[in-house]
Amino acid sequence: MLLKIHDLSEVSIIFHERSEKMNIPDYSEPENENERDDQHDSEIEEALDREKLIERNGEIISHNSKHLIHCLNIIGQVEGHYVLPSQNKTTKYEHIIPALVAIEQDRSIEGLVIILNTVGGDVEAGLAIAELIAGMKTPTVSLVVGGGHSIGVPLAVSAKHSFIVPSATMTIHPVRMNGLVLGVPQTLSYFDKMQDRIVNFVTSNSRISEEKFRELMLKTGELTMDMGTVVDGEKAVEIGLVDDLGSLSDAIECLYSIIENTESRYPDEGGQK
Repeated sequence: MLLKIHDLSEVSIIFHERSEKMNIPDYSEPENENERDDQHDSEIEEALDREKLIERNGEIISHNSKHLIHCLNIIGQVEGHYVLPSQNKTTKYEHIIPALVAIEQDRSIEGLVIILNTVGGDVEAGLAIAELIAGMKTPTVSLVVGGGHSIGVPLAVSAKHSFIVPSATMTIHPVRMNGLVLGVPQTLSYFDKMQDRIVNFVTSNSRISEEKFRELMLKTGELTMDMGTVVDGEKAVEIGLVDDLGSLSDAIECLYSIIENTESRYPDEGGQK
C-alpha cells in the first residue's frame, strides 16, 4: 500500500506508530541529556569512592548478592597510639572505629564479615576494636586466614561466629612492651591487669576456659625466644578458641543464616532485618 506523504513530520509519526505495534526499540535520543550525564557522573564518583575505601581501609560492600554485607579487612599490624614505620603493613584503629560506627548505623548493611591476617600490634587499640565488634547488633562473622596472632586472638573471637582456615595459625602469649620499662612492682601489676582484660574478653566470647587459655599463654619450651603457644586451625577449634573450621564460602553462608534468623535491629524496621 502506497502512502501519500506531505510533511516529514508525518514520516516520524507513522514510524513511531508502527514501531510500537511491532515492538521495535526506540533508538531516539533521550529528552534530557543532562540527566543521563549526571547519572553517569554519579556512577563514576561511586566507583571511585569504593576504590578509595578499599585502598585506605581494606573495606568493600557487596551489592549484587543475596544480602548486602560489608567486608572489613584487618591485616598486618594493628596500629594504635604510635605511628609505625612506612614499610609496615598496618591497620589503623582511627580508620576502623569510625567504619564500625558507620556500619552499625547503616540500615542497608545487613551483615559484616571480618577477614583477619594479622601479626598483632597495639594491645589497647586491638582490644578497643574487638569490644566494638562484640557490641554490635549487626550480624558479624570473622575468618582467620594466614594468621591471627597476639591481639588478633581477641579480634577473631569478637564476632558472633568465628571461622579459621586449616592452614592458619594463632599465637597466644603474655602481654609484652617495647621500650623503656621501669623495674618496679607497679609495672608488673599493670601487666597483670592488662593481661586479665584480654583473658576475660577471650573467655567471654569463646568456648575456651580461663585455665586452658592461661596454660597456653604461659607455656614454655615451644617458642624459641618467648613464652606461649602456636595453634593451627584444627587445634584452635578443638580447644574452643574458634567456633568452626572453614573457608570463605562457609563464613558467608553462616553470615546469611545469622541475618535470616536475627530479629530486626531497630524497632521501627518492621519485618526488615
